Amino acid sequence: MKINMTGNHVNLQIRKFLLDKFPLARKQQIKDSDHLLESGVLDSLGVLDLVSFVEQEFFVHVADDELVPDNFQSIDRIAAFIEIKSSTSRQT
Repeated sequence: MKINMTGNHVNLQIRKFLLDKFPLARKQQIKDSDHLLESGVLDSLGVLDLVSFVEQEFFVHVADDELVPDNFQSIDRIAAFIEIKSSTSRQT
């Protein structure tokens, strides 16, 4: 299965997941640069849901040491993390 990994496509998929799953994301009308943890859109359980989605949707593995706020603080940061993980896995 070929995945379209353009940044905008990834951002849209992440945004759709967040809007579908987390009511506060809809209420706050989040932007790609908004801090999801600081704004309260995501809590620790929400991060786990998001990680599960990222692993299933984008076929990447998120290691325990990668579960840091910096990688999941915004839609833009999540998309960049996915792009790095995808390019790394394509090289191996």
